[in-house]
Order: sequence, then structure tokens, then C-alpha cells
Amino acid sequence: MENPPYDLFVIGGGVNGCGIARDAAGRGARVGLAEMDDLASGTSSASTKLFHGGLRYLEYYKFRLVREALIEREVLLQNMPHISWPMRFVLPLHKDMRPAWLIRIGLFIYDHLGGRKILPATKTLDLTKDPAGKPLKPFLKKAFEYSDCWVQDSRLVVLNAADARARGADIMTRTKVVGARRTGDVWTITLENNGEQQQVQSRILVNAAGPWVAHVLHDTVHLDTREGVRLVRGSHIVVKKLFDHDKAYFFQGADNRIIFAIPYEGDFTLIGTTDKDQKDTTKPVCTQEEADYLRHFASEYFKNPIEAEDIVWTYSGVRPLYDDGASTATEATRDYVLSLNEDGAPLLSVFGGKITTYRRLAEAALTKLHPHLGNTGREWTQKAPLPGGDFPYDMVDDLIAELQNLYPFLSPQQATRLIRTYGTNARKWLGEAAETGDLGRNFGAGLREAEVNWLRTEEFAQTAEDILWRRTKLGLHMTPDQVQQLENWLEANP
Repeated sequence: MENPPYDLFVIGGGVNGCGIARDAAGRGARVGLAEMDDLASGTSSASTKLFHGGLRYLEYYKFRLVREALIEREVLLQNMPHISWPMRFVLPLHKDMRPAWLIRIGLFIYDHLGGRKILPATKTLDLTKDPAGKPLKPFLKKAFEYSDCWVQDSRLVVLNAADARARGADIMTRTKVVGARRTGDVWTITLENNGEQQQVQSRILVNAAGPWVAHVLHDTVHLDTREGVRLVRGSHIVVKKLFDHDKAYFFQGADNRIIFAIPYEGDFTLIGTTDKDQKDTTKPVCTQEEADYLRHFASEYFKNPIEAEDIVWTYSGVRPLYDDGASTATEATRDYVLSLNEDGAPLLSVFGGKITTYRRLAEAALTKLHPHLGNTGREWTQKAPLPGGDFPYDMVDDLIAELQNLYPFLSPQQATRLIRTYGTNARKWLGEAAETGDLGRNFGAGLREAEVNWLRTEEFAQTAEDILWRRTKLGLHMTPDQVQQLENWLEANP
């Protein structure tokens, strides 16, 4: 018997595609999703790793966008307290930049626009006395300190996909949509995996292909439309740790741009991002020019200049912004646009968006599709934790202590990493282990066979890159030989 058509089929395994798939599956819809590579292998793993309102967007009067993102910060913080946590940001006052009174007004609005309840309010710092001033140049005397949130972006995507699958969705990774056509009141979709093709049908098609959204419209669906996407490259550098405290920095530049310097993975500092137009969807890379720009920008503030040899890793992602004709990449809107084509079976295309508002975008998408979806459930994701996040946001330390008590062979650093990665799910793959050896082979940096098997069976990982750079960031801590050993093991144990 032939499988019935999907109610909704999503092209794209980034944060928006997986968010829509999860929401729809949770409402009872029959959902399919195809991602041509690994989940979060594009833009969604290349962000600045922040749930934030977008303080600088206030300058462009994007009050609705900022308000929605500010409200959403705390919703997300409570739904995923294992992979997201509050962070304080230090904004040094620079005499050649925006005046203090203007920044204070902006931060007052930022504190109150979104009905903040959990995160602490802005305060003023004396950098000559506060530890946050120690790594900075001595001419910086004063700063404002405000709140936003950190998030493990690629894990956010994977956990949305895992929850969608748990609710009945078919999640197909490394599966490319090579064609889609309307046949009657359904879409006939051609999928390709490992050189083999198959066809599925769906009543609704969602184009959440990120940077490839226009390609899908024109070359896969063959739709005659003028809607376009503006590709803006954001690059980051990761350097050796520049400071010992757990606060991040927000720096203003003479070119009216801003960058962040954020404590990262224990031993490093993450600096970004740039805004450069990208011509096509080829894999973006952080150029030498961009890396130098970020180094020099940050070195205007840090006492010790950042040298090229301090860089241990770079990454770059392409933001698929709706082409609104903005004059510069920095000014182009970060708001999302949902375009519904109803010339036959419905096609919803997703343009733009930011990681903080992915859940709201998914709700808006399903609201737009409601007349075509029929009798599906109501909005539900606002108070639904992601897998492993079923504990109060302020109980992380207690959970870490409990894990160490249950598994005394874990060091404090190991227990912290496991809770910050898997939350309550850590116990599921640690199982009955009484000592480290019970977890199987040691691949390095604390990665054990039991964890690798969990990532393969529960989190869609297939390759060493999936495991070391998207499910975790252990690639920063492993040698090339250790990486090769993991690759060899994966090949020998399919």
C-alpha cells in the first residue's frame, strides 16, 4: 500500500525548517523534512550563538522585531536551560563613539520593551575597579552591563529535529530535493539520497532552504517570481582565551558596526561578526581581510593586541535576508518574511529571520498555513521544553552536582559539559556506568564510545565533523590524529 501524502513537507534542516517541522508534528500533522547535508550544516551552526533582542536594531527603529526577540529570550531560556543560559554583556563607553546618554536610553528601552522577568537589568560599571576592565585599555573608564543569552546554535537545531521525530515526523538528512511539481492538489517531490531517487507527495510544501531559498523557488519548483534573497556573510574568529571572567563584551566601531567578544568553550574567546554581501551559495569562508578586521577591531579595546597566530579557528555563515533594497548589508532587515503561493497546492517560502525568533517564525508559518492544514492542534511550543531541557532554568548547578554524585568518575568539567550538552538526557547514555571504562573507547577530549553512539542513534550524526563541530565543539580540543581515529572507527562501525 502506498504511503499517504504528507500534510506538510519541509525543504531545509536549519533552525527554521526544523522549528516548523517540530511545531507542525506536535499539532498532529504528518510531516516530512529533507536536508541535503547534515542538520544545521549551513547558517544555523555559524551564528554568534546568542539569543538576543538585537540592541543595535533599535537604531534602525525595528521596535517590533526587537520586542518579539526580547520576549522570546526568556521563553527559550526556560525551554532549553541546558543549551542556553544568561550572559552579561559589558559595553565600554568610548569617547569617539555613540554618546553615553544615547546608549543609556537604548538600554533603558532594551530593558523594558520585552517585559523582562528573569534576566537582570542594566547597570553601570567602573572599569578602573571592576574585573571586566582588567583586559581593556586604560582609557576605557566606564561601561554599561546588560543581559542577553547564550545558545548552542547547532544543538538547538538538532534537538528540534529530534523532538519532531519523536512526535512522528520523518527527518531525512543527506537527502536532497531535486524536483517538486504540483500534481493536482498535492506536491510530488523527488528526493535523492546516495544516488538513489524516490518520490513522495505532500499537500503543502515549505521552502525553508535558507541561503538556497531562491534556488529552490527558481530551479527546483520552477516558480516565476521576482522575490529574492540578499546573501550576507557573517564571519567569526576564535582565539586563545583573552580574559578569565564569564562576561562578554559589546564593542562599537568607528565604522558604526559592532562586534562581540564572548567566552567560548572554556579555553577560547569568540569574536564576531562581519557583514559582507556574498554573491552565491558556495560554502562561505572567513577571508583574511575579515579576520584582520575582527582582530584590529577588538584590539582597539583589548590591552594586548590580537595577533594572527592567536586565531585557532574561523567560521562563516550566510544570512539569507529578504532583499528589501537596503543600501548596505548592515542595514538589511533581519526580520523574517513568509511568502505564501497558492496557485494550486500551497508553497510557503521562508526568507530571513534570526535564531532568537525561530519558534515565533514557526508559529507564524503554521498560522499562515492553517486554512490548508485543516483540523490541526493549537500553538503549543511556548511551554514545551526541548529534549533534555525538562528542568528549571535556575537548577543547572544542581543537575551538574547530581550527575557527579551518580557518576563519581566524572570530573566537574566533564559533568558540566554533559549537562550543558544533553541536560537530563545525559543519564540515558551514561546508563549503569560505574567507571569511565564502561563508556567504551576514549577518542580524546572526553569523547567516549557511548556518547558517539547516542549522537548517531538519537541525534542524526553520521560523520566525525557532525559529532565534533555541530553536536559538540570537541573538535577545538582534539588533535588531527584523534579526529582521524574517530573517522576510522565510524567507518568500521557503520
